[in-house]
Order: sequence, then C-alpha cells, then structure tokens
Amino acid sequence: MITKPSEISLPLKLTFLIFSMVLNCMGIVILQLSEAKITFEKLGFLESFKDLPIAFISLFAVNFISKFGTKKSLIFALTVVGICSSVLPFVEVFWFYKLWFSIIGICFAIGKICVFGIIRNNISEEKSLAKTMNSVEASFMIGIFVVNTGFGWLISSRYSEFWKFGFMSISVLSAIAIILFSKLPVSEPPATDNKDILSDLSGFAKPHVILFFTVIFFIVFIEQSFNSWLPSFYKNHLKVNSFFALQASSFLALFSYIGRTVTANIIQRFSLSRYYTLCLVLIIFILFIIWGVEHFGSSDSRVLLFLFPVIGLFLSPLYPVINSKMIAKIDREKINLLTSFIVIFSSLGSSVSSIIMSLLFANQLLNLYSVYILLAVSLLFTISLLYFYSLGKNI
Repeated sequence: MITKPSEISLPLKLTFLIFSMVLNCMGIVILQLSEAKITFEKLGFLESFKDLPIAFISLFAVNFISKFGTKKSLIFALTVVGICSSVLPFVEVFWFYKLWFSIIGICFAIGKICVFGIIRNNISEEKSLAKTMNSVEASFMIGIFVVNTGFGWLISSRYSEFWKFGFMSISVLSAIAIILFSKLPVSEPPATDNKDILSDLSGFAKPHVILFFTVIFFIVFIEQSFNSWLPSFYKNHLKVNSFFALQASSFLALFSYIGRTVTANIIQRFSLSRYYTLCLVLIIFILFIIWGVEHFGSSDSRVLLFLFPVIGLFLSPLYPVINSKMIAKIDREKINLLTSFIVIFSSLGSSVSSIIMSLLFANQLLNLYSVYILLAVSLLFTISLLYFYSLGKNI
C-alpha cells in the first residue's frame, strides 16, 4: 500500500525539524564556547566531528536501512537523538561535544536516507517530488529559526547558565515523532543486497552524476558559511550582543523557510533548471550589494544585519530543487544509495566550509567574509551550468 503524501507530511516535517535543531545548534555552541575561551581553531574542527561521521557511515547505513526498513531505522535514529539531547545538559567537558556531534551526525545520516526514501517511494513525478521536497525541507529552516530564537532568549535571560537545558525540548519532540511514526503505515523500498549496491556504484561514475555531487557539495558549503558562523560574524565584526546576533541570524532561517515554502507552491509552474539558475543570479546580485556596502560604506554597517538574511530567500530552494531533479530520475531500488552519496557530499561541504571559516575568524579576516561567499557562489553557478549541460546531453 502506498501511503499518501498528506499522511506522511507531519512526521517527516517534524523529523527534519528535530535534525535541524541538533545540527544547527552548532552556531550557538560555537558562540558560547568561544566565550569560554575555546579557540576558533578547535571550534572549527568541531564541525568535522559532526560531518565526517555522516560521510563515513552513509554507505553502511544503506545496508542497515535495507535490513531493518526505513520506518524502524528512522525511529531508531530519533530515539538516539532524544537520549543524547537529554544527556548533554549534564556534561561539561569539551570532548563530550565531539562525541555528541558524532552520534548526532550518524543518526542524521540514517534519518535523511530514510526520509528521502519514503518520499521517493510515494512520489515519482519530478515537479510533485520537488514540491514535497521543498515543503519537508522548509521545516529544516524552521528548526534553525526555533533553535536560534529559543536559545537566544535563554542565553539573554537570567537563566543563561542553564542554556544547555534547552536541548530537553528536542528530546520531547523526538518522543512525539516516534509516536507518530509508530502509528503510521509506511511503504518500504525494495530490498537490495550487497552485490546490488556494489554493482550500482559504477552507475554513479557518469559525468553528470559527478557534477551533481559537486553541486551538492558547494550548496552546503555556502549554506554552512551562514548557518554556523553568521552569529559569530555579527558579534565579532558588527559588534552586536549575543542575543541580537542569534536573533538576526534566525531571520536568515525565517527567510529560508519562506523561500522553500514559496518554491513548494509555485515550482510546478516553472522549469526546475531555470528557477534554480534565477535563484543563483539573485544571490550573486545581493552579495554584490553587500560587498558595495562594506567597501564603499561602513564595514560594520548595521544594514548588513538585514541584507544577509534576504539571501535565504534564494539560497534555500537550491538544495531541494537540485536533489528532486536527480532523485526523480533514479530507480526506487537505488534511492537509498543515491541519498547516501548526497549525505556524504553534503557533510564534506559542511566540514570544509567550517574549517575555512574558522581560519577567517582566527586570522581576523572577517572583512573578506562576503567576498569569500561571493567567490563560492560564482563557482557554484559555473558548475551548475556544466551540470545542466551534461544532463541535457545524457537525456
């Protein structure tokens, strides 16, 4: 039986909300631990403890999910996230953050493969898939907004020393999601064995597939430059307090949510490739405005607090649109394997971005922040054009 998209929508959105909160609390952790005299170099590599396990475990997760099914695997991942979030407030040592993010990364790898698999096994048409992907991934942006706003309020209150107890709310949400999935009949993807997976790897060695993974890498590379480091950029470069830095950053997530929600509702009217390209052009346009403000106005101008979040309107649709275009062309038997590679390249993009950002911060090169992102977006634009060209030749 095929489960209707309307029936799976709420638990899938809640799942992405939960994973968004635990993954994107990195900005808060960096902000708080930097005040506790943890160096930016150490904090930059903290992201790798989240992203590298995601990359490493993804291929193994395919076998795990095929053996136990998407529903049971997803419930397992949510259970571990809930337990870890309830333990974190009671641990003080820095090394535990490394372990915590590593476990969260593994659970996210399993969870994302399961979510993409559930969506692909219920929807096959390209634009309908793009609509659902944008709708579900929009909740990821709400998670960023909620975690920045909630923790920002807690940090600025008289209970700021208890900021880590905010993670208890994630445990509660995980319990709710588990209950919803336990009552929901979910269509499982066809089982695959190890031989099939190994033979399918060669199918991903085509030029257009390699370019697709490169595009995924750079999209997340750019997103992570904002999600984890924008609060610290606001505080260290624009000299605003921690609360306002987190609140201003949460507006990026709010605009990103709007961008994905609007895309979900209008995407069926447009060519996916043209819509994607238009979003990239608009991002470059806004970054040129920011560059102009920094170099011909004041480098610490408060107008930057409002310009950076607007980028979220056009950056946020890129990831679900490009994913849905590729996923719609992949056989259902291969969706878990494809998703594992998407997760791998996403995590690598996130990790590399954070390491480079930590170097910018450590060497006091924050005046190059917008230029660095502009160069990355320009490179993404070029690679994306090559991808669409190769995709056209492949069809």
